[in-house]
Amino acid sequence: MKRRQDSMEERINFRLIFIGLFSMALTAVLSLYVFYRAFDQQVSQDLATAAQTIARSYQYLESPEELSAFGSENLRLTLISPEGDVLYESSASGPMENHLSRPEIQDALSQGQGSARRQSATLGYNTYYEAVLLSDGNVLRIARDVGGAYALYDAALPALVVCCFLILVTSVLLAIFLTRQLVRPILKIGEDLEHLPEKVPYRELEPFAAALRADRLLRQNNEKLRQEFTANVSHELKTPLTSISGYAELMENGMAKPQDIPAFASKIRVEAGRMLALVADIIQLSALDNQDSQPAELEKADLYQIAKGCVDSLRVNAQKAFVSLRLEGESTPVQGIPHLLEELCVNLCDNAIRYNRPGGLVRVSVGRTSAGSPYLQVEDNGIGIPPASQSRVFERFYRVDKSRSKATGGTGLGLAIVKHIALLHHASIKLESQEGRGTCITVVFPEGGANK
Repeated sequence: MKRRQDSMEERINFRLIFIGLFSMALTAVLSLYVFYRAFDQQVSQDLATAAQTIARSYQYLESPEELSAFGSENLRLTLISPEGDVLYESSASGPMENHLSRPEIQDALSQGQGSARRQSATLGYNTYYEAVLLSDGNVLRIARDVGGAYALYDAALPALVVCCFLILVTSVLLAIFLTRQLVRPILKIGEDLEHLPEKVPYRELEPFAAALRADRLLRQNNEKLRQEFTANVSHELKTPLTSISGYAELMENGMAKPQDIPAFASKIRVEAGRMLALVADIIQLSALDNQDSQPAELEKADLYQIAKGCVDSLRVNAQKAFVSLRLEGESTPVQGIPHLLEELCVNLCDNAIRYNRPGGLVRVSVGRTSAGSPYLQVEDNGIGIPPASQSRVFERFYRVDKSRSKATGGTGLGLAIVKHIALLHHASIKLESQEGRGTCITVVFPEGGANK
């Protein structure tokens, strides 16, 4: 079962609400902590002030019992001798233990004033103590019981819950509203992809929009090329198939004279050869297209040896066309795919022979440019290419002279294959041609090989 994916709007909503809740909880905890710290300091300051006030009034009292006038339910007074004996306690009537070991008493005896706070583990409150040294050597200590931090939290909890609920509702509503405002422009950009760059709502989406538009244009271009390729293939196959079908029908119905049958068979063989060559080139282009997405490993190859093998294999074809083949150059290593480099050289030489004239010359040169880059050059003195066609000869099925191409068995895919192989090797192609004087095509490979 396919897992349901959350939408962008849902994810933003969830994250905004989570951030709101986390911020709210953190703020509440910090606020209570700050309030408790301030309350703690305030209680200590109030006790210190009260202790100083009572101490100043102590000299006018006739007996310790008169200290009861300063006590209350929340304020407990204790008078302690320098030896630690309790002389007066406002909240107790029986004898009490010695208080000399109490830290606030020791501080008061040694420094004139002492403070302390002790927590009750069982009753859950804190007791604050403030002690001052009196003029007669005794120590006056006042104490106050205050609820602990948890008690403060419990007191603030109802208000905190209400505030949290209100903030949660507000956060959810704001998150939904803000998310919709954020997402709506993004959803609208898909309604008109033709004007995508002008409709990008956020600067951060501009690279994405540019990539999307480039991909869309590439897909449209590839679709157009595919349609053109399909139409061209259909057209190229239709002609020889029609011819083969016509001659075969004449022979089948007995309408062909016996003396014409060898000629008809020869024409069927020639048209079948054209179809085989066309299919082979189409398969080659398809393989090159697949090689774009799954590049083969490059290996070291000698461009001169590849050119030599190409020249040797085409020498018979050149002799049939009364064209001379010449190889020049020296050993030139490159990083590449040997069988594709051989295919590139064969197509260039085959074109140079096919579009030459009797007595013509095809010169194949291999070497390095002045910059040190390996190159393969095929030059002929044939019919040449008109200036208007020079920019299109590497297109699939494009022919400069259609009648001559068909007469010589050309498929119109040879230079397209050359261009594709050159691109796979990151090589550049330079074409120079003059009509009636010949053509020179140079393929320059990157210095050090195609892996540069």
